Amino acid sequence: MVKRLFFWTTFGLVLLVVSVIVSLSVGSAHIPLHETWRVILQQVPWIGQMIETDWTESTEQILLQVRAPRVLLALLVGAALALAGTGFQGVLRNPLAEPYTLGVASGSAVGALVVILLGLQYAWSGSWTIPLAAFLTGLLTLWLVIILSRQQSKLKIETLILAGVVIQAFFGSVVSFLVSISRNSMNEMIFWLMGSLSLKGWSYSFIILPYLVFGFIILLLMGRELNLFSLGERQAMHLGVNIERTKLVVLIICTLLTAAAVSVAGIISFVGLVIPHILRLMVGSDYRILIPLSVIFGAIYVLWADTLSRMLLDPQVIPLGVITSILGAPFFAWLLIQNKRGAAS
Repeated sequence: MVKRLFFWTTFGLVLLVVSVIVSLSVGSAHIPLHETWRVILQQVPWIGQMIETDWTESTEQILLQVRAPRVLLALLVGAALALAGTGFQGVLRNPLAEPYTLGVASGSAVGALVVILLGLQYAWSGSWTIPLAAFLTGLLTLWLVIILSRQQSKLKIETLILAGVVIQAFFGSVVSFLVSISRNSMNEMIFWLMGSLSLKGWSYSFIILPYLVFGFIILLLMGRELNLFSLGERQAMHLGVNIERTKLVVLIICTLLTAAAVSVAGIISFVGLVIPHILRLMVGSDYRILIPLSVIFGAIYVLWADTLSRMLLDPQVIPLGVITSILGAPFFAWLLIQNKRGAAS
């Protein structure tokens, strides 16, 4: 286990660094890779003193004030959504469970939009107000999905995704209604709801970072319990797992991660579905490995999706949620087919 974790973590971190440099380099104003490296290294204490500053001021402004905040936010959002998807799939024992298919993403968006429409973005707790509102409506969404999925006081995994689709459709309609009555900022809100990292400064990253760090630590500490959940709830209980407490903690943490990501970047679908499943094919089903790798590869996935959104129709920017949906929907269909074949056999 340790060797696998070390190998894939090292590979992922190297790929992450390369992805960041490439993403910073490409755009309407192309900046050579070697120059991007030098500008970044020049910001590092001690190392920066040894690098000659021979680039233009506009190059540094583009890299550090325009692209770098967007790249960092893409990394954090991708990590949060992939981590949430890994947790949902582990505790619910369903490979199709993720923030979007469970309706949690749309539910979180409702809370964020209501706060924005009422002009209460900083009313309760400053910059944390929108994430808090998104978290509360995300929890409400998750509760409704669980209620619809229960049969005789037991959570029916088979009906979980169907319940999520129903709730997602309902809250999606609520979101559309809220957008339709927001006359002054309709275009901005529509673009936000389709997923966007445009015009986001450093402060947005500082909003999501504490949620991600907290959620990562808690889920990593619960890796053993999630491994035992894969054996079934009864077997896990016999092996000493507190079933209800584990479910509650994991579901709340994953909802919190989703709400934080949605509150700053809008609805970005299928990240929590694609990354955990690909990682299982690569490294197996040990959640002590899946959880840290989901953070790394989720960050890489959203970073490349955002880079594509900037480059495909340059200078026009495609909403990030459109890119992740185009990539994720066929993957979701393939998983459904695989599940049907598995059930038939």
